[in-house]
Amino acid sequence: MSSDNDIELKVVHTTCPYCGVGCGITAHVDQEQHRLQIQGDHCHPANFGRLCSKGSSLADTIELKSRLLEPTVYGRECSWSEALDMVADSFTSTIKQYGPDAVAIYGSGQLLTEDYYVANKLMKGFIGSGNMDTNSRLCMSSVVAGYKRAFGADTVPGCYDDYEQAEMIVLIGSNTAWCHPVSFQRIRAAKENNPDLKIVVIDPRRTASCELADLHLPIAIGSDTILFNSLLNYLNQQDALDQQYIRQHTEGWAETLISAQTSSSDSARVAEHCRLRPQDVELFFNWFASHKKVMSLFSQGINQSSSGTDKVNSIINCHLATGSIGKPGMGPFSLTGQPNAMGGREVGGLAHQLAAHMDFSNSKDIERVARFWNTHTIARKPGYAAVDLFNAIHDGKVKAIWIMGTNPVVSLPNADKVKQALQRCDFVVVSDCISETDTTALAHVKLPALGWSEKDGTVTNSERRISRQRALFEPAGSAKPDWWIVTQVARRMGYEHAFHYTRSVEIFREHAALSGYENNPQQQVRDFDISAFAEISQHDYDHLQPTQWPVNHEYPEGLQRLFADGHFFTPSGKAQFIAITPRRPVNLPNQDYPLILNTGRIRDQWHTMTRTALAANLNQHKPEPFVEIHPLDAQQYQLMHNTLALIESTWGKMMARVQLTDTQQQGTLFVPMHWTEQYASHGRIGALVNPVVDPISNQPESKHTPVRIKTYPAAWYGFILSRHPLKFKQPEYLIKVTGEQFYRYEMAGEEVPETWQAWTRHVLCNTHHETPQWQEYIDPSMGTYRAARILDNQLESIFFVAPTIDLPERSWLTGLFVKPVLKKDERLALLIGKPPLGTQDIGPIVCSCFNVGEKTIQAAIKEKELKSHQEIGLCLKAGTNCGSCIPEIKALL
Repeated sequence: MSSDNDIELKVVHTTCPYCGVGCGITAHVDQEQHRLQIQGDHCHPANFGRLCSKGSSLADTIELKSRLLEPTVYGRECSWSEALDMVADSFTSTIKQYGPDAVAIYGSGQLLTEDYYVANKLMKGFIGSGNMDTNSRLCMSSVVAGYKRAFGADTVPGCYDDYEQAEMIVLIGSNTAWCHPVSFQRIRAAKENNPDLKIVVIDPRRTASCELADLHLPIAIGSDTILFNSLLNYLNQQDALDQQYIRQHTEGWAETLISAQTSSSDSARVAEHCRLRPQDVELFFNWFASHKKVMSLFSQGINQSSSGTDKVNSIINCHLATGSIGKPGMGPFSLTGQPNAMGGREVGGLAHQLAAHMDFSNSKDIERVARFWNTHTIARKPGYAAVDLFNAIHDGKVKAIWIMGTNPVVSLPNADKVKQALQRCDFVVVSDCISETDTTALAHVKLPALGWSEKDGTVTNSERRISRQRALFEPAGSAKPDWWIVTQVARRMGYEHAFHYTRSVEIFREHAALSGYENNPQQQVRDFDISAFAEISQHDYDHLQPTQWPVNHEYPEGLQRLFADGHFFTPSGKAQFIAITPRRPVNLPNQDYPLILNTGRIRDQWHTMTRTALAANLNQHKPEPFVEIHPLDAQQYQLMHNTLALIESTWGKMMARVQLTDTQQQGTLFVPMHWTEQYASHGRIGALVNPVVDPISNQPESKHTPVRIKTYPAAWYGFILSRHPLKFKQPEYLIKVTGEQFYRYEMAGEEVPETWQAWTRHVLCNTHHETPQWQEYIDPSMGTYRAARILDNQLESIFFVAPTIDLPERSWLTGLFVKPVLKKDERLALLIGKPPLGTQDIGPIVCSCFNVGEKTIQAAIKEKELKSHQEIGLCLKAGTNCGSCIPEIKALL
C-alpha cells in the first residue's frame, strides 16, 4: 500500500486501545508525516477485520498538540533525571517518616501488562504496601470476586466462538451494541445465520442492544438477584437441572436452593418486585430451561452495584445448576470494559491481589511471590481499594500518590471529594500522555508517558486472549514507557537488583515465569499459567500471535475454554454455589432526592474523552452532556426537551441537556460518564455518584444514586462556531467540541452582557489581526443576536444567541468550515442558519464511521424508496462498519 506520494507505508499489526473486545488493527504507518491509515486486522480472532467507530477513528487521535511531552516539576519543565529523583526522594522520605502505607499507586486498564507488572512489584514487593489499586476497581472487581467465589480463581470459562454455537444469548446490564460494538455485530451475524437463536436483553433502559432482542426485560434497577434467584428456583421446579453435574462437581447446592426459594416464592411476585410483566418473566424462564446452550453476557449494569458480587454469583449459580460451564455455546461471560483490565488482573493490579492470580488471602501465595521476587519486604495485607484510597488521601493517611494513565478526578464517585483529596495531598505524581486533564491539573510532578501508537507490550481481552500492542511511531518528545519510568524510580529507591529491565520482553518473561512458579498443571494449582513464554525470544515476542491462556507445557497453543472437565481451583476442586440473599441498594430515593440516577457510556466516546474527543467525527453524534428522562417525569418537573437541567445529589451537582425518551423508566435518569472540566463547565457526572461500595469487591455503586432535577433558569442560549480555538470568560454553561476545521462552543447563562455586539467582537476578534467582514442581525425586543465573521471569503466564526433554545441546527453551518470559498447564496443564508434552497443539509450525525446525517438518510429513504437498513447501507454506507447506528437507522425507516 502506498501513500499519495507513492511512499511505501510500514504495515504494523497491533491492538485497539479501547474496550475489552481486544480488536486487532492493521496500521499503515507514514513515519515522516506522522500519519496512519487504520483497518481492522482480518486475521485477528477477536474481530476478523471489523472495527467500531472509535477504533476506525484512531488515526485522528495521534496529534501531538495535546500531548505531555516533557517532565515537569511544580509547573516547570525539567530533565528526566530531576523528575525521577524528585519522585524517588519524595516517596522514600514519606516512607521513612510515615511508613510504607503512606504512599500509593493508582493504575489503569490502559496500562500494558508489562507496565502493570513492574508497578505492582515495586509497591507490593519492595515498598511493602498493598496500596496499588486500579480503575478496574470501578468496572470489573465484582466479577473478579464472583468468579473467585464460584471457581476458586478469576477465570473466564468461555470464548467469543461461543456466540455462534449458542442457542440463547442473554445480555444483562450491558448495552453491548454501543459498549462492545464488534462483539454485538458478531452476535447479530449469528442471529442472522440462525434465526432460532434467542436474544434476551435484561436492562432498565431500552437501549440500542434491544434492537436485536426477541425479549427485553426492563428490570427495576438493583433487582437482578431476585430475578436470577427466581430463575434458579424455576429450573429446580421444572426439573431442568443437571443433577449429576451438581453432585460430582459442585458444593453448596442445598443452601443455595433454600435461599433462592425463600426470596422467590412465585414468578408473579418476582415480576412485581422487578417491575416486569409476569408473562415476560415466565417466557424468559421457559427459554432458559428449554435451551441447553445458554450464554449470559454481563457488564457494568451487574458489576457497578453495592451488591455486584452477589449479582454475578446469582447468574453463575444458574449455569452451575444446569452444568453449562466451560462447554461450547454456554456459560457466564463477563464483557470487560477496558483494553487491559484482564492483564491488570493477571499481574495483581487490584489492591487485594499479588501477581499471577495470587493474593493476600493465602499466606502461601505471599511467601511464594516473595521467594520468586527475592524480597523480604513484601506486603502482607491488602491495601486501600480505589474509593477508600482517595478517602485516605483526603484524611491525610496517604501522603504521596502516583496516578498512572487515568483521570480519577472525573471517573471516581464523589469526584469533588477526590479533587479535594488531591489538592490536600503532600505529593501527587501523574504519568500520562495527555498534558491537560482534570487530574494532571493537580499534579506536582507530571511524567510524559507513551501514547497508544508508541507503546510496545501486551494486553489481554475479555476471552483471555493475549495480544500485542506494537509501536507505530517513535516516542513523541521525551515520552517514555510506563515500565521504564517505574523501573527508574525503583532503582533510585534502592531496588536496582530487582528492576534490571531494559526491554519489555524481559518483563513479559518474568511475568510468564511467575505464572508457572510452583504451579503444577496436573494438579491445577492456579488457573493463570503462561509459563510456555518464560524464555520467549525477542523475535518470538515481536511476532507473538493472539493466544488464549493458559499457555504451558500441557496447552502450548493455548486453550479456548476452561472447566470442561468439571475441575475447579477451589480447595476441593469443586465449584461453589453461593447462597444469595437479595439486598436493597444502600441509598434509596427520598423526598429530597426522589429519582434514581444511572450512568454509563455512549457510542462514540471513551472514558474521559482524552483520546476520542480529538477525533472530530466522534464528537458529532452526542456533542454535549445529556440527561435522559421519561416524558411523564419531565412533565412533573417542568422540563422541556433540549433545555438545560441542573441535577443534584447529596454529593454534588452537574448540568446536562434534557432528552425526553420513553426508553427510560419513570423515576430514573440516565447521564453518560464521559465529560470533564476540559470539555464541559459542569459536566462531571462523577461529582454526583454515590460512593457506597460492594462489601466484597469494593466496587462503587454507579447505577443507583438518589438525585433531584430542575430546570436551569437560563436567560439566554447560544453557540459559537470558530475556525480557531477561543478564550473568553466562561458563562455558567459552556461545552467545547472539536469538529472538522472548526471548534464549537455551546453556551447558556443567567446574566446577559450589556451589549451582545461588544461581547461578540471581544470574543471573536482575539485570534487574528486581519480586518474581517462582518454580518450582523439584532432584534433587541426579542433578545436575539447573530453575527458572522468572514476572512478571505472563508467563514471564520459565527455566533447565535437567543432567550430560548430555538436556535438553528449546527450541521449545515459546521459544514461551511471545510469550504475554501463561500458562495454568494451561502453568505446570504449565514444569519438565517439554514442552507439555501437546493443545498443539502445532512442533519445531525447518525453514522459516525462514514459521517452520514439524519436528513441524508431521510432523503434517501424517500427518494429511492429504501425499505431496510441493508438497502440504506448499500446506498449510503451508513451502518456497514461497526453497525452501532443501525437501531437509529431503523427508527428513521
